[in-house]
Amino acid sequence: MARYTGPRTKKSRSFGEPIFGYDKAFEKRKYAPGQHGNSRKRSSKSEYSIQLKEKQKAKYTYGVLERQFYKTFEEATRKHGVPGENLLRLLEQRLDNTVYRLGFAPTRSAARQFVNHKHITVNGRIVNIPSFTVKIGDVVSIREKSKNLDFVQDTLKLGGVKKYGWLELNTEKLEGRYVEIPNRDQIPETIKELLIVELYSSRTLL
Repeated sequence: MARYTGPRTKKSRSFGEPIFGYDKAFEKRKYAPGQHGNSRKRSSKSEYSIQLKEKQKAKYTYGVLERQFYKTFEEATRKHGVPGENLLRLLEQRLDNTVYRLGFAPTRSAARQFVNHKHITVNGRIVNIPSFTVKIGDVVSIREKSKNLDFVQDTLKLGGVKKYGWLELNTEKLEGRYVEIPNRDQIPETIKELLIVELYSSRTLL
């Protein structure tokens, strides 16, 4: 399955929330665009379809392909702790996601492009692998030669940067330090990770 490149608002509507980041189509609504209020009847879904949809939601949110997503899940199960929470923590540790969280890119998709085009450094060295795992103590920066590029400056002017407890941002140097692994309640995504664990667990029992 290739990475999704279609209409983002349309895909977000299927999940009822802006999974790719800010989407003005979801402003000032108590329900997802395209729906006629909360009175709309919903067809009953099987347990499997609900679990599958939650996995798809996580994949689209973080922009991860199926094979890579499952590989990340397997790594999460080998770690100490709750597998579902470990999965989200590993996804948060991706370099492209960290660039997005630091406010260096407006979306995770844009963050992947920043990384791919060698605009990002980790501990002073260029890293162009979006899936690179950022560890505690790592410093993620915009490359010195890239700081004055128009699209970088435009991105930084888009609005206030949200602060996350596991990241320490230096706006003057345009760099951020990964200070800790986030707790589940710190991660703002509304993904129901237990459903993903149940989905993969049921497959291993077949």
